[in-house]
Amino acid sequence: MRQFPPVLLFAALLSAQTQTRVTAFEGARLITGNGDVIENSAFLVEEARFTQVGRRGELRIPAGAAQVDLTGKTVMPTKVDLHGHIGFQHDVDGTMAKEYYTRENLMDHLQRLAYYGFSAIIGIGDLTDRSDLHGGRTHWGDVPLRVRDEIVPGAALFRTAGPGIAWPDSGAQGHPSRADVPYPVTTVAEAIEAVRDNARMKPEFIKIWVDDRGGTKKKLTPELYLPIIEEAHRLNIPVGAHNVTLADAKLLMRAGVEGWLHLPVRMGEVPDDELIGIIKDRIARKDRPNMWFNPGAGWTATSREDWNDPLLRETVPASQIQAQWGDYLAKLTPESVAGARENLKQMGAANALRLRDAGMKIVLGSDTGQTRFFIGWMGQLEMENWVWMGLTPMQAIVAATRDSAEMGHFNTGVIAAGKNADFIVLNANPLDNIANSRRIDKVYLRGEEVDRAAMKAKWQSRW
Repeated sequence: MRQFPPVLLFAALLSAQTQTRVTAFEGARLITGNGDVIENSAFLVEEARFTQVGRRGELRIPAGAAQVDLTGKTVMPTKVDLHGHIGFQHDVDGTMAKEYYTRENLMDHLQRLAYYGFSAIIGIGDLTDRSDLHGGRTHWGDVPLRVRDEIVPGAALFRTAGPGIAWPDSGAQGHPSRADVPYPVTTVAEAIEAVRDNARMKPEFIKIWVDDRGGTKKKLTPELYLPIIEEAHRLNIPVGAHNVTLADAKLLMRAGVEGWLHLPVRMGEVPDDELIGIIKDRIARKDRPNMWFNPGAGWTATSREDWNDPLLRETVPASQIQAQWGDYLAKLTPESVAGARENLKQMGAANALRLRDAGMKIVLGSDTGQTRFFIGWMGQLEMENWVWMGLTPMQAIVAATRDSAEMGHFNTGVIAAGKNADFIVLNANPLDNIANSRRIDKVYLRGEEVDRAAMKAKWQSRW
């Protein structure tokens, strides 16, 4: 056998590694996530990150780099969801149960998100062992805590906000499997213990539910939620709130809450000048100035044609679409869709856009994972509905990618040197029509193409 000198052997190995680790993608219209568009672009991916981004012909492409021609395609960053309830849902038949909360099922949901072009999600109300506040433990295991430490090819990254805190039975709704997951607190002592126990999980933030569910339940009062916020901040943990009323929004804003899961003010009330003033004052004083909220909107302005989209039909059986949304779809008319879009526009102008103009960030939070909220699809619809709410397609994309990633502390959401090489290759331009963001040709996570064909085949074989 021929023997090579060590120096030549090392050079050969280095050259082989360069060929396999560096890829140049050229020719696409590139939506960077920062609000910019580069026509006839080029970008380099080395291992899992972007290293160069610019125009075709202007980059320094290493010898031996692989090359991918994306002429005629549009590329945008992957989306990030800061409000998920994944892990409980059995997507084939729509049922939900604690028993489904396994690593295998959670990973399946993260693959579904990847299929739709999501690179990361924060789970809320996650099933993990916690104190029962009476000296015992729930013994629910540690699946979310283990999965958040994994980087799995073809799957979105996962982070957890832990179980959250609520008045008993007023937290997560929609299905009994989730109703008792948050810490149930009725006294200040229980509230403080819940924060400290939740803090041991190192959550991304601590969620609190401040909602009486239309007068049907009790809710956390200021006497309980203000100590929760104070203790969380003492431990250097952000707080994310689910609340409804303007009065609670003002108290929560003054207390330094960073995030809102849904709009801070809902159910007919809208932000007033006092709330806007509190927001601006916090920003001016640099008092936890990075505030964000999920405007929601979800399916509200969709048409029947949207629900026939191939992207949805590839991932959810027709029987489940009919079972969960058949009544809604049967009542849809062009007139009802037009009315919903007008209502969404009015809500946006009076509420979401006013909060954004005051300095809060709109970020994507789809509530996905509940029985009817198909994983990936609801986040896609939310971003699209923001355009009916009053954002431009570019503003919607920036909010769902860069801003969501920044508020969630993920190294993604922008196509720029140093960021994770997470991007979507589209067959049409979403700046012309935001629904074109569904026309997915390929998804890349951390520099590797997601095997969407294998995922689709796996899911459809179960049907």
